[in-house]
Amino acid sequence: MKAFKIRLTCYFILAAFNVSFNIHASNKDTIPRLHKVLLPQAHIGDLEIDTKLLDSYGLLPENIRQFYFNARSIFSENFNADFTNQNIIEAAQKFNLPLMGGPMLGNLNETSATIWLRPSTKEPLLVKVAKLDGGDQKSFLNSSIDPGVEQRIVVSGLSSDTEYNYAIYANENKIANGEFRTAPASDKKGVFKLAFGSCFHKIGLHNPNLINQILKREPRAMMLLGDIAVDDRENLVNMHRSDYLLRDLSKAWQRLSANVPLYTSWDDHDYFNDDLGGVPKGFTAADRDALRSVWHQNWNNPKRDDSNIYFNAVLGPVEMIMLDTRSLRENERRGQYGSYLGIEQLNWLKETLKKSKSPFKVISSGTMWSDYITPGKDSWGTWDKDAREELFNFIEDENISGVLLISGDRHGARAFTIPRPSGFAFHEFQVASLGGVRGPVAMADDTTNQLFGYLGKDFIAFGEFTFDTTGASPSVIFRLIDESGYILEKHAIPYNKLTSK
Repeated sequence: MKAFKIRLTCYFILAAFNVSFNIHASNKDTIPRLHKVLLPQAHIGDLEIDTKLLDSYGLLPENIRQFYFNARSIFSENFNADFTNQNIIEAAQKFNLPLMGGPMLGNLNETSATIWLRPSTKEPLLVKVAKLDGGDQKSFLNSSIDPGVEQRIVVSGLSSDTEYNYAIYANENKIANGEFRTAPASDKKGVFKLAFGSCFHKIGLHNPNLINQILKREPRAMMLLGDIAVDDRENLVNMHRSDYLLRDLSKAWQRLSANVPLYTSWDDHDYFNDDLGGVPKGFTAADRDALRSVWHQNWNNPKRDDSNIYFNAVLGPVEMIMLDTRSLRENERRGQYGSYLGIEQLNWLKETLKKSKSPFKVISSGTMWSDYITPGKDSWGTWDKDAREELFNFIEDENISGVLLISGDRHGARAFTIPRPSGFAFHEFQVASLGGVRGPVAMADDTTNQLFGYLGKDFIAFGEFTFDTTGASPSVIFRLIDESGYILEKHAIPYNKLTSK
C-alpha cells in the first residue's frame, strides 16, 4: 500500500508537469474562458447565471442572444410553455434562426443515422448526404413540418463503415451541416473508438476546448451518462425546456452534436434534483412522466417506448447498454431487492446481456457501480446490493465476456476493479469531469482496487475506449484525456481479464 501511494504521488507530480507543458505548447489553440460559473450557481440557473454560461467563451451574435432572452422570458413566465409557443417561434423567425436546436446525430447503425433538429420554420427540410470522398449523394425530404416540434430525419441506404457529410436546407438555403461515419459490420475486424463521460452540468456544454479535443480524437459515438444539460429544475418542465434551449444555442455543443452521434441517459440533476429518484416526496407520478416526455423530446436515443429511458444499441464490436438508474427507483423500499432498477429493467438487462453477440458490452450507470467513494452514497450498493450481486453472478455464470462498467455522478475521474469471490474482477471507469466541478475525494480510503483518481475541481477530461478486433483476441484500451488533449491515463485490458472463465 505504501509503495502504491508513493508511486501515485510521483505520477501526479509528473502528470501535472506534463499537463502544464502541453497547455503551454498548444496555447495558440486554447480559447480563454470569459466567465467562470461554479456548480452552485449553475444549480440556481437564474437569467444572469445562464447568460454568463451562454457567453462563457465569447459573446454570441446579437441575434442569438436576443432570441434567447425572448424565449427564456416566455419559458420562465409560463409553466405550460413549450417550443411550439407562437411567441417563441416568431422570435426565432424575427432573429433569423431557422433552427432552434440541432442538428444532433444519433441512432447510428451500418446503413443509416438519425438527425434530430427543431425548426422554427414551416418550410420543408431537405437533407443531402454524400460520401466524404465524393459522389453517391442522397436526398431526404421532410415536407410535413410543425414549427417548434422536434424532427427526426432518418438518412438511410448508406454504406457501412463509410464517412459522410450532410447539409440541411430550408427553402434552398443551407441552415446546418456536419459529418459522421456509419458503423462497421459487427463481424468486421478493425479499430473502433467510443468516447464517454458525465457531468457537463451546463458548464461544460459551452467549452470549445473540451469539444475540440473530443472531435480531434474522432470517436464513432459518445455516451453521456447524465447531469448534462438540465440542473435542478425539479418538476418545472418549462425550465427544463429553457435549459435545453441554452444547450442548443451553444456553439461548442452544436459542433459536438452535429458531428458525433450521441447516446444519453439521465442522472439526478437532469431528473428532479440532487440524489432524487423514483417519485420523490412532494412530487407525483405525473411529474415523473412529464420529465420523461421532455427527455425523449430533447434527445436522439434509440427509443423503446415513451415510458422507458433505458435502451441498448450495437455499433460495430460494441453493444452499448444505457440504464435508467433514477426514475424506476422505489424510495420507500430502499435497500430491498429491485428498489434501484426495478424488476422489469433488471430482467431486461440480463436478457439483453444474454442475447448479445458483441465482443464488448459497455454498461452505463448514472451513479457508481462500486461503493468505494463517500462511501457508496448513492451507488447501487447503498440501494440494492442483492440485485447488484445477482447481476454480477449472472454475468459470471452465463460466461458473458467483454463487459465494461462505466459510471458518473461522483465528480472527478477514477477507475476501479470490483473483485469477485471467484477471483474474477469487473472493471469500472468513472469519468464525471466534463464540467470540471468540485466533487468528493479522488482516492478511496483503501486503494487496493483503485487504478487512478483525480479530483473534480477544475479538472476537465473525458474517457475513451479503443476497441481492437484485428488480432487473435479482441483488446481494449482506456484513455483519460483532458481539455488540452493530454492523455492522463492509458490502461490496456486483455480480453481474458474481461471474461470470468
